[in-house]
Amino acid sequence: MKTRKLLSIILAACMILSTVALTSCSGDDGKYTVGVIQLATHDALDAATEGFIQALKDKLGEENVEIDVQIAANSPDTCATIANSFVTKRVDLIMANATPALQAAYNATTEIPILGTSVTEYGVALGIKNFNGTVGGNVSGTSDLASLEKQAQMVIDLVPEAKKVGMIYCSAEANSDYQVKKVTEYLTKKGITCTNYEFSDSNDVTAIAQKAASECDAIYIPTDNTAATCADIIYGAMGDNKKPIIAGEAGICAGCGIATLSISYYDLGYKTGEMAAQILTGEADIATMAIAYAPQETKKYNADICADLGIDIEALKAAGYVALD
Repeated sequence: MKTRKLLSIILAACMILSTVALTSCSGDDGKYTVGVIQLATHDALDAATEGFIQALKDKLGEENVEIDVQIAANSPDTCATIANSFVTKRVDLIMANATPALQAAYNATTEIPILGTSVTEYGVALGIKNFNGTVGGNVSGTSDLASLEKQAQMVIDLVPEAKKVGMIYCSAEANSDYQVKKVTEYLTKKGITCTNYEFSDSNDVTAIAQKAASECDAIYIPTDNTAATCADIIYGAMGDNKKPIIAGEAGICAGCGIATLSISYYDLGYKTGEMAAQILTGEADIATMAIAYAPQETKKYNADICADLGIDIEALKAAGYVALD
């Protein structure tokens, strides 16, 4: 896990210094400037940005695009500052990686095309009632939503004795709240009691994890960015009272979970980059571009934590789970 953190830091540094260079801020000469707002540094968001960059290189040519990646250190206020700086620079397109980054870009401009990625539900993120799958205006993107019913069923299948499930997530993340509500609805119908354990920022994580572990039989963590940056802390905080955690994505699972219903964030970012290339070259109109989703979901398990908790890995394999990379 220390190696994973080191790689994540290196990737962040490379992206900040990055990436592809050119001089033009206009697509008139076939050259483009793209601003990337990434909420935080962790495996999922890093992979999405990496995929996005690679797609732009592949589709537009490395010599034809300048990509300015800015990481907001998990601060919505910093996301807003970055978004406003991109508007001032008149970039040709903004890619917003994670919900607070999307919200910041959405509030900063109605003219520059904005593509989100690693965003769970755009209607929730942007306050759109009766969302039909297309944002319209200058916004589109990709969603990292994996089936919430399948995730909820994983709790039942993998921890069949669980009577009380704790929901650990950051109260500041609207899409985390959305996921927790959906999973809670499903589990409640199955006779399982669900309790929310919310934290406001990373300073609260240790105490919340300890409380949830002491009171619950199992824990669910959605695709929550703050939880992702604190996954190792969550697992360590439970001490000798560790409980099985079902995670919303592979990065969280790698730090504290036994299993996840995983998507490839690299592929999700790559799809976002393909959409960006179509918008920049005029092949597609962002106003009519529907939100795209990951093409595949995979059940994965964390071998180390399963072994630590005495969970039968062979049974997981028989049920179609594969080991985390």
